[in-house]
Amino acid sequence: MQRIAESELIINSRGAVYHLNLRPEELAHNIITVGDPDRVNLVSQYFDSIESKFQHREFISHTGFVGKKKVTAISTGIGPDNIDIVLNELDALVNIDFETRQIKPELTSLNIIRVGTSGSLQEDVPVDSLVASTHGLGLDNLLNYYRLEQNEQENQLLQSFVTHTQLNSNVCYPYISSASASVLKHFVNGYHQGITVTCPGFYGPQGRVLRLGIQNPQLIDRLTEFTFGQHRITNFEMETSAIYGLGKLLGHHCLSLNAIVANRIQKEFTKDADKLIHKLIQQTLEVISNSF
Repeated sequence: MQRIAESELIINSRGAVYHLNLRPEELAHNIITVGDPDRVNLVSQYFDSIESKFQHREFISHTGFVGKKKVTAISTGIGPDNIDIVLNELDALVNIDFETRQIKPELTSLNIIRVGTSGSLQEDVPVDSLVASTHGLGLDNLLNYYRLEQNEQENQLLQSFVTHTQLNSNVCYPYISSASASVLKHFVNGYHQGITVTCPGFYGPQGRVLRLGIQNPQLIDRLTEFTFGQHRITNFEMETSAIYGLGKLLGHHCLSLNAIVANRIQKEFTKDADKLIHKLIQQTLEVISNSF
């Protein structure tokens, strides 16, 4: 089996993977990712005990127990480029032998749940509601660097999406990947479900205009109006499609849960984002404790 070179998988002096600063034994198989590094504390305050804490750059991780279930809360920072680092290094921690630098013969699947904030693109998905993403549709191009295979329905959905939104190759090559059904089934009651679009930025890519003009000023309306069979776009943010695409390729069970803090159709923003995030964190940990 081929050895992975030091330049390709960087392991620091304490035997930890470079960006996350974690050793294999310091990672749980149930993982909650959050964008904001400060939000890791919001998750771990609900742990019954904390086993370890590590930090390198924007990547903070706390590992502990909720009941008998071991959980790692880890911050990713914002955007699909950071997700590329986090997902690949999480996978390396469980599926690459750090001593031999070879892929293990038996692979491990992680449960990875994103707990984040998002903007709604539908009137009936109001501020302060929760969304469990059935699919991540990427406008960020990250998965175009990998060999992501899409089924016929996904290819048809993408073709319909490109035609409807008038996005062309000068902007991006959209891709789509689905949530893990085995995780999604636990987040039905109290959750809206739909396609989450992942954008490579917060302002222009999400249709916001400050001082710069944008290339596709009708994009928000076209995202809201898009349907394909029973599917519609419920919300957009900046990480979901990257998590779903990489998770699928690497064999992990991924789900993105979104606290709706803004409604772009109603032009509303939540009055208490902290309360909403705490609610979503507690519900997520309860499911992990009871069902995983």
